[in-house]
Formats: sequence, structure tokens, C-alpha cells
Amino acid sequence: MTSAAPPVPPAVCAPPAGPAPARALTPVSKVLKLCLHALLLGLLALAVGRAVADSAPRTGWVVAACVLLASVYAAGVRAPAVHRSPRAGALWLAGLGAAWAGLLAVSPDGLWIAFPLYFLELHLLRLRWGVAAVAVTACAAIGGFLAHSSVATPGAFLGPLLGGAVAVATVLGYQALYRESERRRELIEELITTRAELAAAERSAGILAERERLAREIHDTLAQGLSSIQLLLRAAERALPEGAAARPHIAQAREAAQDNLAEARRFVRALTPPDLEHGSLAAALERLCSGVPGLRVRFSLSGRPRVLPTPYEVALLRIAQSALANVVRHARAGRAEITLTFMDASVTLDIVDDGQGFDPSSAASGSGDGGFGLPAMRSRAETLGGLFTVESAPEQGTAVAVTLPLPLPLPLDHLHHSDRVEAL
Repeated sequence: MTSAAPPVPPAVCAPPAGPAPARALTPVSKVLKLCLHALLLGLLALAVGRAVADSAPRTGWVVAACVLLASVYAAGVRAPAVHRSPRAGALWLAGLGAAWAGLLAVSPDGLWIAFPLYFLELHLLRLRWGVAAVAVTACAAIGGFLAHSSVATPGAFLGPLLGGAVAVATVLGYQALYRESERRRELIEELITTRAELAAAERSAGILAERERLAREIHDTLAQGLSSIQLLLRAAERALPEGAAARPHIAQAREAAQDNLAEARRFVRALTPPDLEHGSLAAALERLCSGVPGLRVRFSLSGRPRVLPTPYEVALLRIAQSALANVVRHARAGRAEITLTFMDASVTLDIVDDGQGFDPSSAASGSGDGGFGLPAMRSRAETLGGLFTVESAPEQGTAVAVTLPLPLPLPLDHLHHSDRVEAL
């Protein structure tokens, strides 16, 4: 029985090669699998129908071979091990190949089964083994066609070969699209996670900023005002003669101001950032230096320490934290040093590292990869009337320095010396 060379069927693609992903199949993958099943069963039905319609002498063998091939295929589709283990998949393909060879031996229509086999081989085997299996299958299809045909035509060679080439190109293209889809899915998941983390960070930053603002307002208004009231009342008490009727009332007012000043200071301490709750700024910086992973950080204190207003301590601590974070993330440094220096009219914080450095002009102009860290540190310093500088060069490390002017004391020259000491 002579048959014309088979044309290339419509391309049907399968999911990417390798074990099936653990998550559920997408609707597209399910449709592609159903199309592959329908293609194979339709071609088997075609072979049986043509054998029965032509009353071929081997009709019984053709029907038996088709049933055997369909049974082997159905068993592999329902077996989970075929999709989980490459070895089991290869054994299933070998069984399909043997059943197909039997069908190819008794019917020339069996060569049509080569086309769904191409996609199965590319799906279950690694790429190089899948391409090799496709080549072997194409050669077997050509040999089967020539065995049943007395005339060798170019189509007998081109049909299976072109079909195999189309199958390889289709599967490779689908795999590329699948990988791109996976990258996009992972990117979307990462963006969703990052958005949630950013929202949490913004809420936390907002809470801390509000705490710092309230602490600054209480310190700069209520606490300073109550302190001034107390000192002025004490000066008025001293100016009154002994036994004056107003002295007890002034003493009560001064005690009330003292109590309320203590309460205001407790509010300020309660609103202070957690790093400053249990000690001074120097102690907080020293704890910060000991908690940096993968970096040796040394802290040093210079000058006579003074009690700074809460906004000053918060700003210096936050700048030190941000600078060390930049060192860990970008500098590739081995050592860093933080120095806190108290002078007569200012306080200075220096953070120096031995990392790879960078071009400060590029970071300032926005042409580099710098983020929000340096502008945020500069903004904190300038908000308090300070000076923020960065010195760095490629392969020469980085030095960050912030200088804040110390606040002027209250104008208490007209008060008693002991009152001024208490105010300070």
C-alpha cells in the first residue's frame, strides 16, 4: 500500500522539559496537554479506521498494535512517577517507542504517531537527549514509510524531518516564553513582598518620626518653659524679704513647676528612640558598633561629654546607623571607625571606613547608584543647623562627618550662680 509523504501537522507544544512544577498547572498548560492527548488518540483512530475501511490483510494486527500503544500511553499519563522521575519518563518513552515500532511494522499510517512522540521526547528528556530522540524517531518514521512504499519521494524524507524541526523549534520557543513568564511571576511576587515591607517600614518610620517630633516639642517648649519658670520663681523668692506673705505661695509654685518639669522629662524619655532609652548617645553608638555583622567597627569618644537635646542625639544616632548601613551594603570594607567629639561650641560625628570608596560628585548629581542614604543624612544635619560632609575616592575609603552647633544656654546672667548650675 503506497502512501503519500506526510505533511507537517499543526504545532503542539508541551510544558518545559524536566520534572513538572510542584504548583498546579496553568490553564494554558492543561489545554496543551489535552491537545497532545487528542492528537495521539486521533492519529491512532485514523490508523484503525483506514485499516478497517481498506480491509487490509493485517487489520487485526493494526487494531491490536493501536490498542497496545494507547494502553501504554494511558498508563504513562496516569503514572505520577513518569512526571517526577526522568528515569521513569525515559522508560515510558522506550515502551511507547517499542509499541510504535510494532504499529509501524504493520501499517504505514503508524508514521503519523511520530509527531506527538516528538513533543513527548522533548518534554520528558533533557534537551540534548530529547533532540537525539527526535532524530532517531524521524529516521524510524522515514524507514517505516520506505518499507511500505515502493517509491522513494522527497516528501518521505522532508515530512518527518521538517516535523521534527518544527517540534524542536516550538518547544524551545515555548520554554523561553515559560521561563520569561516565571521570571515575571517571581518579579511580581517580589514586588508585592517589597511593597508590604515598604509599607511596614513607612509605618514604623512614621511612628518613630512622630515620637521624635513630640519629644522635641516637649523638650523645646514645655520642659524649657517650666525650667525657666522654676528658676525665675526661685530668683523672685530670694528677692523677697524674710517673712513676706508671698514666699509660701512662690515656694508652692516652684515645687509645682519642678514636679511638672520632671513629668515632662519623663515624657521625653518615654518618646526617645529605643536605642537611647537605656543610656547616653556614646553608649548607644558603642552598642551600634558591636552589632555590625561582617565588619570590625571601633568607637572612640573625644572631649568632655555633654548632655545633648533629644533631637541632636536622635539625629547623630540615625546618621551613624545610616552610614554604617551604607558601609556594609556598598563599601566592601573590612574596618570602620566612629568618633564622637565634643568641643566647646559644637559636637562632631565622624564615620571612616577602608572600603572601595566612590565619587561623591556622581552621587550628588544622581548619576551613580546612590540611594536616599546620603541626602537623608544631609537633611538631618542641616535641619539642626549643622554641616554634613563626605570625602571619598575610588579605592581610598570614605569619610562621613557631621558637625552640629551646641545649643546656647538660657540667658540666666541675672540669676544666682546656684540657679544657673541647676539649669545646666
